[in-house]
Amino acid sequence: MHRSDGRKLKSISPFVKIIPYVMTRRSDAQIFSKELIDTETIDAYIKEKRSQGIELTYLHLLIALYVRILAQRPCLNRFVMNQQLYARNGIYVSMAVKRSLNDEGEETTVKFAFTGKENIFQVSDIVRRTIAESIAAGTSNATDRLAGGIMSLPNGLVKLLVWTLKWMDRHNMLPGGIVQASPFHTSLFFTYLKSINLDYIYHHLYDFGTTGVFVALGKSKKVPMVEHGAVVVKNCCEIGYVLDERICDGLYFSNSLRLLQKYLKDLHLLEKELDVITEDVP
Repeated sequence: MHRSDGRKLKSISPFVKIIPYVMTRRSDAQIFSKELIDTETIDAYIKEKRSQGIELTYLHLLIALYVRILAQRPCLNRFVMNQQLYARNGIYVSMAVKRSLNDEGEETTVKFAFTGKENIFQVSDIVRRTIAESIAAGTSNATDRLAGGIMSLPNGLVKLLVWTLKWMDRHNMLPGGIVQASPFHTSLFFTYLKSINLDYIYHHLYDFGTTGVFVALGKSKKVPMVEHGAVVVKNCCEIGYVLDERICDGLYFSNSLRLLQKYLKDLHLLEKELDVITEDVP
């Protein structure tokens, strides 16, 4: 049976095919990586755009960056379901947001949908619009309505329904509407810890759904770095990555990080739409 969110990959090596049978759960296959990024280039770019009347934040920049990486490095947009490897249809980024920044503020989850061809300004518009629609007072998004409907049932029925949904997902029977509403069926889950002045973390992957990449952006801080043989102090952020190692090998991930660094050094590259979805390894 075909899935609504991806197509099964057939022309892959037997070794790649057998790995999901060895590591059956996403939490079995987690690998962790940390990246330190110099924020001076990012801050200068945000300041430049602000002088032009364009308001961008780290959230917009980082999501635009990862959308571009997912478009050009499509193996990162794969997922494993029922020991089978799939290529995802479309690019999606999920994140949790609070409707108000206080302890009692209600939390919801938003899911941004992209083609992968968007430039940074188009990504920013999608992010702003989706968040605004989700956090407006008295509103609820598809995720809220789905969770609310399930949790309106008695405890025993909730357990049975969640088990049934997981079983349907494994057997490619989960309705497309639920897949679209679910934040767990996404290319990448993004945690914007910088916005609440917290450092990066390594966030676990969910066994439910299809998320293969989790990214946590930490707060800005001063870090000693070596440049041209001398130690200098720079403003930096650290990013924690958690990746399902079944979707790509270490070299592929390494080359993807190299491509990410290419864009970080010149964010103006993200201002051009991506005409053709192709891999581009510097």
